[in-house]
Amino acid sequence: MFGAEDHGHMARALRLAERGLFTTTPNPRVGCVIVQNGRVVGEGWHVRAGEPHAEIHALRAAGEAARGATVYVTLEPCSHHGRTPPCAEALIDAGVARVVAAMRDPNPQVAGRGIELLTLAGIRAEVGLLEEAARELNIGFVSRMTRGRPWVRVKTASSLDGKTALRNGQSQWITGEAARADVQRWRARACAVLTGVGTVLADDPQMNVRGIDTPRQPLRVVLDSGLKTPPGARILQGGNTLIICQQAKPQRLEPLLNAGAGVLELPGPEGRPDLALLMEILARRGVNELHVEAGATLNGALLAGGWVDEWLAYIAPVALGHQARGLFELPVLTEMNARRAFTLHDLRQIGPDLRLTLRPR
Repeated sequence: MFGAEDHGHMARALRLAERGLFTTTPNPRVGCVIVQNGRVVGEGWHVRAGEPHAEIHALRAAGEAARGATVYVTLEPCSHHGRTPPCAEALIDAGVARVVAAMRDPNPQVAGRGIELLTLAGIRAEVGLLEEAARELNIGFVSRMTRGRPWVRVKTASSLDGKTALRNGQSQWITGEAARADVQRWRARACAVLTGVGTVLADDPQMNVRGIDTPRQPLRVVLDSGLKTPPGARILQGGNTLIICQQAKPQRLEPLLNAGAGVLELPGPEGRPDLALLMEILARRGVNELHVEAGATLNGALLAGGWVDEWLAYIAPVALGHQARGLFELPVLTEMNARRAFTLHDLRQIGPDLRLTLRPR
């Protein structure tokens, strides 16, 4: 169905889409290549929400050369009026002859309608070229559209024996500079970063993106049942921080509001905020990828609740001993078949450390 030339042009479209890795949220990352008689006449990618989509940039670059051309796009062209006009109609008006999309758009407003519009207009439309790569690039967007919740990615940094900090809480630094720089890229691509109040009190982190040229910072979310976050905490600096609590007592609420934080009550079971409701709210706010950097308590709650979609495990070649702090606070297991099982999705060395990308089986 697809030849070597098709694969090459779609691979190029995917590389273009990656240029929007840090900027397109809440929209998907999309790239487009227009080819006329074997020659690329136009390219484009979606840069940020509210601006032209990838197809529009590519059509503008191609001009009249788009007529009768083949279009390679990493996501089905949209068919609805959002902040921008439908790309499917723009392709029809440009007179292209063929459109190859890597995958269908999971957005219910599109979901095949873009392909249908093209086909009805007499354009040869095909779907499925390098689909897995396209899906991986927009795994959070797909999750939000199909499951109504973000893709939850938990990051941990530990020793070889699975410890994240010494018994006294000291944790800086287990992994090396290269691993810490790598983490910044994962923060930058995320729409929101989640942590717990225990981490805020212990480390006073900023949880922002540093060392990467990005025009936006992810929303910072703190799970803090009793509103113990200090008004002077660094995670509140610059605003764009949301604190999730059980009940907002006025004497603790007002200083946090004055510090620029947003506060949301989400009472849940066992004195903890309702994680299911939190995921739903974040999805409604356009959060595609939720990056988690937390301690064993929140990590354990997410894992036990089935919320972990991906685990980034940075492992340093050191040992901290059995009394050091662990990764996940979980109920005691009495049978091996109750263990949490993961599949190794990716493995690579980052400086002196390893980074394992794992997904639940």
